[in-house]
Amino acid sequence: MRLTQEIIAAKRDGAELSDADIRQLIEGLSEGHVTEGQAAAFAMAIYFQGMSAKERVALTLAMRDSGTVLHWDDLPGPALDKHSTGGVGDTVSLPLAAAVAACGGYVPMISGRGLGHTGGTLDKLDAVPGYDTQPGVGLFHKVVREVGCAIIGQTADLAPADRRLYAIRDVTATVETIPLLTSSILSKKLAAGLNGLVMDVKFGSGAFLPDYGEAQNLARALVDVANGAGLPTTALLTDMSEPLASAAGNALEVAYALDHLTGRRREPRFHEVTVALGAEMLLLGGLAPDAAAARARIEQAFASGAAAERFARMVVALGGPADLLEAPQKHLAAAPIVKPVFPEAAGAVASIDTRAVGLAVVALGGGRTRPQDPVDPAVGIVELAGLGDTVGPDRPLGIVHAREEAGLATASERLRRAYRIGDAAARGPLIAERMTERSSV
Repeated sequence: MRLTQEIIAAKRDGAELSDADIRQLIEGLSEGHVTEGQAAAFAMAIYFQGMSAKERVALTLAMRDSGTVLHWDDLPGPALDKHSTGGVGDTVSLPLAAAVAACGGYVPMISGRGLGHTGGTLDKLDAVPGYDTQPGVGLFHKVVREVGCAIIGQTADLAPADRRLYAIRDVTATVETIPLLTSSILSKKLAAGLNGLVMDVKFGSGAFLPDYGEAQNLARALVDVANGAGLPTTALLTDMSEPLASAAGNALEVAYALDHLTGRRREPRFHEVTVALGAEMLLLGGLAPDAAAARARIEQAFASGAAAERFARMVVALGGPADLLEAPQKHLAAAPIVKPVFPEAAGAVASIDTRAVGLAVVALGGGRTRPQDPVDPAVGIVELAGLGDTVGPDRPLGIVHAREEAGLATASERLRRAYRIGDAAARGPLIAERMTERSSV
């Protein structure tokens, strides 16, 4: 066993750490033997020196083992999940989990809250009255086993070392480094005891990593490390150069997801990403023989109403209203001010600063800039224009749902600035790349 400072110095100087070194440091972090200063120095050393594939796997496994690891041995089918790196209008998790459950998968989805311009799945579900996003492990297991899916928040005993290290990274400018991003994301998924994972890695103006090359590197790292740690994983790189859905804001996105589940409205881009991710989950779980059959099964789950039925059962099992799908307006909070925002000049949408659209929702109170900030579930923007849409006096950029006039004014100005009107834009591919396991990590 080496001194903590010796391990830090070795990484600082570019050496490859042993599995034992990494496990010792993470255990020390969990138990309080490693100080915040030492953890910050360790993170900064990784930021500048990077980590080998072997080190990344060891770090992810050590973080996983810092707390409880769930097991799903009693399930009659595979435990499957998906993780998105986030964006605007990305409420895919709600219909996706239900559709996969309708196809025989079991989806114990442990999700997070939004921060900055990206929305969080838990914030959306908190907009559903009575829905318990923090049930005990016993209820979580019961709902997954009986319904096929449950979407909840991270419990305190899942990968606790990640929570402590992330807080240190957040204040030391070491969040954006692929080895630490990878271990942070995957340690929680490995602790969830999954049999298969699909990563939705975003690129474009609304993504955490806007640059395609950086997103590609993250996707490759996630797939390689997850598979190296024993979790079969694939990744799709998907476009976030415009909002994925035409709605952004918590209750508004829940209503959007309900419309998708029931067939009241299904937008092509949102539907395509949902079906593609669902098909990958079925393939990983051995629930379909090939990609075409997997897609057909997910499509049928939506078309038949089976996905909607699973979602309704999940909501009730976790304390929500039984008639949420049929009468969402009875249960979802509504903002008192609803006004369209028109562009200064008519024309086609040439580009969108999607991050700015998300920040317009934050300005309304629908997101947070600090973890402790409250969130207003009722506010947001609907009918967001997409790339190539013609906007003008008869077609707004979006319709703002606001709590008060000051928020409306700020969000409206942010929304106008987010859109560039000019020549019609040609969309790139929605799903740009699919990554699978390589022969070695």
